Amino acid sequence: MKLSLAGALMLAALPALAQSPPEIPFDSVPDFFKLPADMHFGEASGVAVNSKKHIFVFHRGNVTGASYRAQASQLLEFGPDGKFIREVGKNLYAWSFAHVVRVDRDDNIWTVDKGSDMVVKFNPRGRVSQVYGRKAEASDEESEPYKRNGQPKPTNFDNGRFRQPTDVTWDPQGNAYISDGYWNSRIGKVDKNGDWVMSWGSPGKAEGQFDTPHSIAADARGNIYVADRGNRRIQVFDGDGKFLRAIAIDLPLPDGAKPAIGNQPPTLQGYVGGMTQMPGAPWAVCITPGPTQYLYASDAFPGRVYKMTLDGKIVGVLGKSGKQLKQFGWIHEIACPSENELYVAEVLNWRVQKLILHPEKATPPAR
Repeated sequence: MKLSLAGALMLAALPALAQSPPEIPFDSVPDFFKLPADMHFGEASGVAVNSKKHIFVFHRGNVTGASYRAQASQLLEFGPDGKFIREVGKNLYAWSFAHVVRVDRDDNIWTVDKGSDMVVKFNPRGRVSQVYGRKAEASDEESEPYKRNGQPKPTNFDNGRFRQPTDVTWDPQGNAYISDGYWNSRIGKVDKNGDWVMSWGSPGKAEGQFDTPHSIAADARGNIYVADRGNRRIQVFDGDGKFLRAIAIDLPLPDGAKPAIGNQPPTLQGYVGGMTQMPGAPWAVCITPGPTQYLYASDAFPGRVYKMTLDGKIVGVLGKSGKQLKQFGWIHEIACPSENELYVAEVLNWRVQKLILHPEKATPPAR
């Protein structure tokens, strides 16, 4: 059968689908988190684990104020057994709309609040030690949502200011990298003292440009992995912003794949719109510790978690969209304290799941 020139060009533009990797068997620990009787998770947007195996959950709960622009951020700490320990930063000025939480190698707790445009560093005792960015003053005219009018988003590349930031990570020297996500589409770098060093990136689709850098992680060498969600790729840079490579998650859809919410996304063929809901569009990334590091990433549809080598080879997948245990509703952040232990924070299902992976039980896919 002969293809028309237009058909051939369209096929050439499609990503080459890799062979399906093995499904990784896994368990989800039921009823792991023990909340007080009068406390509930809202949209769980962040999860992190410290060196003592304490788990921190950042969620859009404990909502106060009007239904619009409510204070939808709360940071909770749990023990290794899932028992509730404390609330960190209760009624903090930066709280507005929770995005992610991370813990650095010194057990400092960092929160990224998309609503207030702020990143806050807590010491291990739970006291504020550094703040980055600044929320709009209530008396200012600009104290309102950024307007989306279909035109290119106006950016503000002032040093140290953010517009809906999304995540933070660190290199071995203690420099912090902040993904300044929804509007500025750049990465900001600050040194261990909190001084601004540089930034790189801008809105766009070229190498080193971003369409919502939504999640960020660093490997042991200090290379920075950015989940460029709207462009459906993970971009890798060195600590000075030099582009190294791009990683694409291109796998066939599993039979019967359905989104967790909303209509079935269009196919990639000929599609030129935003890629947020597309298969392989990375919402969250995490890199394991240890001498052999692995990169984990998740997408919203078909709702899987992907285990990869640092060069982007997919070695296994797990899960699918849904509401039951071992199913996922928009994983927003992954914590990976070890290769086979993951915590996933879900926006749609208002929960965090503790996952135990069993790769030794994986069977190769049918050929």
